Amino acid sequence: MGNTHREIQELLADYAGALRDGGLPTFLKSLTREEAKRISESEDFWEATEVVRLMNSAGFGDNVVTPDVGLFISRVDAGIASRTKKAKASTRDRSRAHVDMQ
Repeated sequence: MGNTHREIQELLADYAGALRDGGLPTFLKSLTREEAKRISESEDFWEATEVVRLMNSAGFGDNVVTPDVGLFISRVDAGIASRTKKAKASTRDRSRAHVDMQ
């Protein structure tokens, strides 16, 4: 995935490899703006990805492990709780500063 000016066929091959290896986030991060734009505008790419998904499912369906999203959800919840605590703490600090000034 080092080539930054990949053609649609190369992008499809990289997508297929990422799908097979479970590296779709890495594939998506590797896209340049130009590549992402070409992908979004290419009906051929999206039709081919459906075929790749079906082939991948047929070839590796028995070995597929569905990821547990519980860990992801708990991390998101922890992040939200942390931001909420920080927001409450910053509003308390302002109110204390106002009281100290009086």
